[in-house]
Amino acid sequence: MIQANGYADLHLHTNHSDGYYCATELIDKTVAHGLKTVSIVDHDEIGALDEAIEYGKTMGVEVIPGVELSVSYKQFDLHVLGYCFDHKNPELVEHLNLFKKERIQRAEKMVASLTRLGMPISFEAVMRKAGHGSVGRPHIANVLLDDGYVYSFQEAFNKYIGNGKPAHVGKLKIDIQAVLQLVKAAGGVCSIAHPGLELSNDDLLTLIKEGVDAIEVVHPKHNKEKTSQLKQLAENNGVLTTGGSDFHGGTKGEEALGKYKVPDEVVQNLKELAARQ
Repeated sequence: MIQANGYADLHLHTNHSDGYYCATELIDKTVAHGLKTVSIVDHDEIGALDEAIEYGKTMGVEVIPGVELSVSYKQFDLHVLGYCFDHKNPELVEHLNLFKKERIQRAEKMVASLTRLGMPISFEAVMRKAGHGSVGRPHIANVLLDDGYVYSFQEAFNKYIGNGKPAHVGKLKIDIQAVLQLVKAAGGVCSIAHPGLELSNDDLLTLIKEGVDAIEVVHPKHNKEKTSQLKQLAENNGVLTTGGSDFHGGTKGEEALGKYKVPDEVVQNLKELAARQ
C-alpha cells in the first residue's frame, strides 16, 4: 500500500459522469493509495455520493460531498468545484436534474450530427455507456471507437466532437453568479477547477471578486511553477486552495491517483468556511 496518510484527493470522478469506476471501486482504489479523505466531483451530477459516503465509512475514508459544475465565462467553458454542501438540498437537486435533461438533449443532437456526417451510431448505445449517470461526450467517443469510426478515444474529440468540430454541440450556458449562489445556498464553498489551463491571473482576480472561495492549485496539468504561482495568488487575495488528481480511470489513465493530493489542513479550511456560509 502507498502511504499517504494526512492527505486528501479532492478531484475524483465516477461512472456517474465520465469516470470509469463505480463509487465503491473508486473508494477501494483510494484506500490502496492510503488516502483518508476524498471528494467525488462528478460533472453536474451527485448520484454517486450516497453510496460513496456510506461505503467510505466502512473503509475508513471520509467522502466530502462534491460536484463539478459547468459555467459560462467569457469564451471559456469554466468548471466550478463545489464542496461541503448539503447534497440533498432541493434547489441544488432541481438544478442538476435540469442539467441531466439538457445533457441528454445535447447528446441526441451530436448523435444526429454524426449520422449526417456518415457515422450513424446508436443513441441507445451512447446511453448504455452513460449507465445511470450523466451522458456526455466521452460516452459518444467510446461508441465511435467501438463502432470503428475512430482509432482512438482522443481522435473522436480531435476530429468530430471537440470544441469547434463538426458534430460539437455547446452546453447550456449558466452564469457564474447563479452557480456560486446555488452552491453557497446549499451550505457549500466554490473552487475554480484547473485554472492554469486557460485562465489568466486577471481572470482569476475577477472571479475572486465575483465570490469564488478557492482556487484549485494542485492538478496533473499544473507544473510546479504554475502550482506555486497559483498558491501565491490565492494567499495574496485571501482565498483557499484545493487540489487533486482529476482521476477518471479507464481510457484516461490510472497514474495520477495518489500523486496529486493536498494536506488535510486544506479540507479543514473548506469545512470551516462552509460552516460560516
